[in-house]
Amino acid sequence: MNYLIKHEPPTVQSFVELRAKVGWGTIDLVMAKQSIEQSLFHVSVYLENKLIGMARVIGDGVMYFYIQDLVVSPQFQQRGIGHTLMQEIEQYLAQTAKKGATIALLSAQGKEEFYSQYGYIKRSGNPLGKAMCKFI
Repeated sequence: MNYLIKHEPPTVQSFVELRAKVGWGTIDLVMAKQSIEQSLFHVSVYLENKLIGMARVIGDGVMYFYIQDLVVSPQFQQRGIGHTLMQEIEQYLAQTAKKGATIALLSAQGKEEFYSQYGYIKRSGNPLGKAMCKFI
């Protein structure tokens, strides 16, 4: 299939719909718009002008980078689209993140091995402590 890769954000509506397709729930459109606008980097994958995958990087752009919303529509999973998204992100980070920067992500349960292919490690608790988050 001929996928189109763009380094630009998807529309707010497409963003919200894609997140909902994978079971991440719905979010307020205003909040989604503001969040997208504050991102450092976007990569979106389209098939016939329809968003089927996306990922973005958020953070301060200097010391901290966070891979966020790497998501592929369920009907297009297991076709290498997630790898394409990660390759684009890794290329951006290689050009942007300097020595001493931290790159982080929260993996969906069961997807840790996917990210380990790119050098990301599970935090077992030693010596850094376990990762934590809070949802509101």
